[in-house]
Amino acid sequence: MSESSPTTAGGRGADGGVTGEDEVVDLCRDLIRIDTSNYGDDRGPGERKAAEYVAEQLADVGLEPRIFESRPGRASTVVRVPGADPTRPALLIHGHLDVVPANADDWTHHPFSGEIADGCVWGRGAVDMKDMDAMTLAVIRDRMRSGRRPPRDIVLAFLADEEAGGAHGARYLVDHKPELFEGVTEAIGEVGGFSFTVNENLRLYLIETAQKGMHWMRLTVDGTAGHGSMTNEDNAITELCEAVGRLGRHKFPVRVTKTVRAFLDELSDALGVELDPENMEETLARLGGIAKIIGATLQNTAQPTQLGAGYKVNVIPGQATAHVDGRFLPGHEEEFLADLDRILGPRVRRTDEHADKALETTFDGALVEAMQASLRAEDPVARAVPYMLSGGTDAKQFDDLGIRCFGFAPLKLPPELDFAGMFHGVDERVPVDGLTFGVRVLDRFIEQC
Repeated sequence: MSESSPTTAGGRGADGGVTGEDEVVDLCRDLIRIDTSNYGDDRGPGERKAAEYVAEQLADVGLEPRIFESRPGRASTVVRVPGADPTRPALLIHGHLDVVPANADDWTHHPFSGEIADGCVWGRGAVDMKDMDAMTLAVIRDRMRSGRRPPRDIVLAFLADEEAGGAHGARYLVDHKPELFEGVTEAIGEVGGFSFTVNENLRLYLIETAQKGMHWMRLTVDGTAGHGSMTNEDNAITELCEAVGRLGRHKFPVRVTKTVRAFLDELSDALGVELDPENMEETLARLGGIAKIIGATLQNTAQPTQLGAGYKVNVIPGQATAHVDGRFLPGHEEEFLADLDRILGPRVRRTDEHADKALETTFDGALVEAMQASLRAEDPVARAVPYMLSGGTDAKQFDDLGIRCFGFAPLKLPPELDFAGMFHGVDERVPVDGLTFGVRVLDRFIEQC
């Protein structure tokens, strides 16, 4: 259990009458208080404590969750919730338990305090993505207590290691425990269903139907080692820095995928202006925080993130390295890699440290209709629109099982909140009203899906 009071979810449930809206904030705070920082290796605390907490909340309402450890401490919790019609294909609702690290000195409120201030729950994971974990728990617990079975089976997966590519979480389960997802054809997960207020009569809710692929890569240049006081025409650091500079300043060409085209058409209609994908600066300026996401879906990107070389100030090293976060649009991986090699030049050796595919599906079908209807029922000025995520999620792993994946973690947000800036940022927080709104929408969605 977390450091919060044990009366949060389980205790109150025993008294009867508690609803998902009543307990979602406490569930979110509890999860935030469990440090699940993922450093990309095994230095962190792991997800075991959080997985056990989730399992306790599910067992408390009569379910039989199972915890799976891919390696010590790297744990995921999975349970199947029986539906009214077991002959129907099942739905997967997945969320990850790990978070990126946080430096407490940079934060207004401690990142693992789960403090409530200014109408928000603060802490690492508040939007990425312990908010959705809490909303899912709150809805399922409410439905189990009240005896409201979902129309079809629902598989819940609370996963380890998403922030480092999912090898110890979703990837492990897909490869070693695929039977857990037997009969699942569709899924919802993170970074979708959040609002963008156009005006008082229209709020767009962005549903993720696509996401860019990734190449997290290491760049290496070999040179001639020597004394720092001497001239050296084969300095590995110089060669690498020039290549990284070229890459970091490069503007990849605009490529409009079908998802981005659909989003731009919806945005054009909402704003009442014609949008030119080749000239989006003015439009992006009107999108506030989500411009960071949308702008990155118009082209491939490659961002240098780390540099390393040398061990002493008067020694020229024989090798220099850099790391780059590369993201490519669906259907444009080959073009992206060819551009990289051309920009970097023949002296730079490029190796993948983690690579994964891009995803794209259509914005149609009964599941999409259920999303649209559940949002409109709670927000009459809601309009659901498809968009592409500039990053990646565990959906990439579940796609390998033939599961059609969407990002749908519904939140009604105040217009002034920089939602995109919350992801991996300082002072991450989620509005309390957003959490209760999400519970209502998810409950309606499950009833209709």
